[in-house]
Amino acid sequence: MTTTKMYIKEWQHALQLEINHLKKFGGSRYSVTNGRLLSNDSPYKNYFDTAFPLRIPVGSSIKLDWGAMKSSGKVLSSEGKGIILALEHNFGDLIPDAYLLHDPWELLEQLIERLDEIKKNKQKRIRVKRLMNPSMETKHPKEKIKSSVHELILRSKYNPATFVWGPPGTGKTYTLARTAANKYFQKKKVLILSHSNQAVDVLMSEMTDFIKRKKRFREGDVLRYGGNIGETLSAHHEITTNQLIEKQDPLLAKDRERLVEERYHLKQDLATSFSKRDSDHLLELETKFSKILEKIRRKEVQLVKDAFIVGATLAKAASDSAIYESNYDIVILDEASMAYVPQAAFAASMGKRVIICGDFMQLPPIAASRNPLVAEWLKEDVFHKAGVVEGLHNGKLHPQLFLLKEQRRMHPDISAFTNRYIYHSLVEDPESVYKSRNHITCLPPFKGQASVLLDTSFTGMNGVSDRTTNSRFNLWQLLLSFQCIHEAYISGATSIGYVTPYRAQANLMELLLEEVYVKERSGADIIAATVHRFQGSERDVMIFDTVDSAPQNQPGMLVTGKDSKRLINVAITRTKGKFIQVSDRNFIEGHVFKGKTLRQLVDHQARNNQTVTMNEIGSWVRNQHPKLRWIHARKVDVIFQDLRSANSSITICLPEGIKLSEEWNQQLENREKRIKLTVISNQKWGKCDVWLDKNFSFPFVIIDDKVLWLGLLFEGVKGIQPPYVAARLSSSKWCEYLLKQM
Repeated sequence: MTTTKMYIKEWQHALQLEINHLKKFGGSRYSVTNGRLLSNDSPYKNYFDTAFPLRIPVGSSIKLDWGAMKSSGKVLSSEGKGIILALEHNFGDLIPDAYLLHDPWELLEQLIERLDEIKKNKQKRIRVKRLMNPSMETKHPKEKIKSSVHELILRSKYNPATFVWGPPGTGKTYTLARTAANKYFQKKKVLILSHSNQAVDVLMSEMTDFIKRKKRFREGDVLRYGGNIGETLSAHHEITTNQLIEKQDPLLAKDRERLVEERYHLKQDLATSFSKRDSDHLLELETKFSKILEKIRRKEVQLVKDAFIVGATLAKAASDSAIYESNYDIVILDEASMAYVPQAAFAASMGKRVIICGDFMQLPPIAASRNPLVAEWLKEDVFHKAGVVEGLHNGKLHPQLFLLKEQRRMHPDISAFTNRYIYHSLVEDPESVYKSRNHITCLPPFKGQASVLLDTSFTGMNGVSDRTTNSRFNLWQLLLSFQCIHEAYISGATSIGYVTPYRAQANLMELLLEEVYVKERSGADIIAATVHRFQGSERDVMIFDTVDSAPQNQPGMLVTGKDSKRLINVAITRTKGKFIQVSDRNFIEGHVFKGKTLRQLVDHQARNNQTVTMNEIGSWVRNQHPKLRWIHARKVDVIFQDLRSANSSITICLPEGIKLSEEWNQQLENREKRIKLTVISNQKWGKCDVWLDKNFSFPFVIIDDKVLWLGLLFEGVKGIQPPYVAARLSSSKWCEYLLKQM
């Protein structure tokens, strides 16, 4: 039998292997531009612009690659679309563009240290042993159970480790919040943990609401500890460290607020112009800010000691002595399926009792190394490794596994697939969920349909990979997905999500929303992200874009690999009333085995008449956005008008085998002399100003670097069948991205 010390030794070894891999190969890779040297003293401080807010914690180790030059460094500041780095090497005054590599291996090093402490503490080792070897006998009085909440309260009182299986929409947050509140009413010390800030915020908000309704809330007893606190807690600022410190020491809080605002405006100035005076001022502000943070830290430590309920991320708990040096009556680990097993063990070591809650049918933890030990301990969840899942194959639940089995989130037409193919028919839909979601289902697009497969078969060779990251994207499916978002928004939906397996596709949708959908987003909750970022959240309407299509030879591992079942499950189960899947059905049927979840989903939708083909685009596209127009591809007079209106440039991409008609040739040849014509083709085209010898899979035209035409009908275009549809998008950011791919 494996002892706790043997477990810890293996966990530490696995964590070190992952650290070594991240340090050697890096992981997350970001493009940074317009780099400017702020100081000539080592370490060399540089300011960079970023396309997206990077959200890298201050103090994180990074690497910077600029051509053949490389340097290690630290993050000094990361806010908005700007980042300040302290680099070991001096790259000079200006760095036009470079790549930033970041992976949080420091967090893994801190976890190794916490495991060392567990090794030396007998009481903590016993708690870990109870987690990894849960008893086959329960001690709680079953005859006293009155409800799901009451059962969890009893289980967590009498049993050292309770595993809660909470499929989507089954009231996991509701149940945990009331259990935590019950412990608080008994003056127990409670620690609430999760891998993500969002999950902590949601649970803390629900619990605070409940305590307030019972009129038993006392300021300072409940504390949300840590940064990046989101809008979920907007109604409960009084439980955050910021608000509590502001009440205790308003002058200190004002000093911090003033410095943050001054720094923000200075960074805005640096993004447009640069001066030595501004750079010196920025460095001076960073020094003042560090001193303020030291004072705030001392007050935060006291707040943690005084609170009865503390909520924080696992990373914060492992890195902050204010938490890990304390002892709790009960620890609640939410979204445990995404936590490393060593993280779950660390959480369990801090409490006399532990509740491990999550859904092992959703996404597992993520690790980069391919070492077998890493795969065993950092790529599988604690439910599997503690053995509480094994009995499911025989239709039995482990005695310590408590299933929440009534889902109230999804319309039954959506949950019908997951209930059968993911949850072994153990999860049920109460009758009320149909009525409560029908008002969303009745909204356009696809009025009256809760689950839809928008089939993009035979619309071209649109599946390609990003040149830098190799992540996949599909512009045609992106535009169709954007149109679905627009139709849903116009019809009155205010909670809309766009989810995709691929980071490049999610980033491109975020770019589009940021550029052309600013006003609409201010009036609605519209989010675009990868599947991993969506776990733990929900939306009225969800668009799931699978991206993969010809000319790719096969779908990506994200949708067909070992964990694809979990990923697809998460994508579907975020939805309340309308699930729209944008996929190339012909590609999936030709490349995905019938036993794979993605193929099962497409087949299920086809059997249940939930498929909408491109033939029906004219019936569901009702609202043309000013920046995105859909037209019949044979109506070339519209694009010819754009060509004649060009002010500076025309770029045309002609994949292999395409021939231009005489009419097209005339339009391009008759352009004004000042209009630069760039042709992207692996076949020489002599009547242009610039020829780029590239082979791209689909045709497009870019005018003045701000108008993009897709879906154009040329002789020899592969993979397209009628109806012939073209799209005109006004987006300088998309045009810039696509040209960079060339």
